[in-house]
Amino acid sequence: MTMKIVKHSGSIVDFNRDKLKSSLLKSGADKKVVEDVLQVIEKQVYDGISTKKIYKLAFNLLKKSSHSHAARYNLRAALQLLGPAGFFFEKYIARLFISEGYLAQTNLFLSGKCVGHEVDIAIMKNNYIEMVECKFHAKSETNSDVKVPMYILSRFNDLKDRNHLIFTEKDKISGCWIVTNNRFTADAMTFAHCSGLQLLSWDYPKEFSLQKRIDEGQLYPITCLTTLTLAEKDKLLVQDVILASEIINNTEVLEQIGLSANRVKNVIKEASELCKYL
Repeated sequence: MTMKIVKHSGSIVDFNRDKLKSSLLKSGADKKVVEDVLQVIEKQVYDGISTKKIYKLAFNLLKKSSHSHAARYNLRAALQLLGPAGFFFEKYIARLFISEGYLAQTNLFLSGKCVGHEVDIAIMKNNYIEMVECKFHAKSETNSDVKVPMYILSRFNDLKDRNHLIFTEKDKISGCWIVTNNRFTADAMTFAHCSGLQLLSWDYPKEFSLQKRIDEGQLYPITCLTTLTLAEKDKLLVQDVILASEIINNTEVLEQIGLSANRVKNVIKEASELCKYL
């Protein structure tokens, strides 16, 4: 009999060994480690177990094998720690665009034709300027529905074709992105496509999703690291240390938040292993 598991949303689905195996392999763990983890989990899975418990079990088993594999497996949960209001998520997304060759400015206030608007990020490449609005969700089951692109489109229309002081004195915003750490509903995607808005979510677009861009660019947030406590991660975020790669050659910032020499060594080791993985 196939075991039934309970998702974050409360819906009940069959336990899918292949899906779990795929997510474990994406962590970078080798096939033997993944098979060992699967065997342990299968012995402990019971009817009605939550996906959260399965995830926690898999995470702890991976951590015994390799901190960096566990950190990579922890990516989606790590993005949810860039809250609570999403301020650090906006900084993180700005870093992502910068890594792809854009110039970026965050936390802007721009005057539209009718009213003023707070803009999360403005990006520029090849003199083409776009606004980026970030929709951060602290819970994995919360998706961005059609009201989100509808609202942002109205703001974009009020701002476009006007001169703004962003990168130069007469910048015009010509495009608009909406980025979320979770997912968009089908109606939200349909409306955005029809309106010419660019969407980026955890798994969309399929070949260039947020998850894939993070893995390919090794843009792992500091919140991924398993060798740091939540309080220590918060201290680093406040000091504008957003990416795990930013501490590899900056031991001073770890010493400043009170880590011992031995812990500094362990954190640097994990970050180095995490960020060299492709």
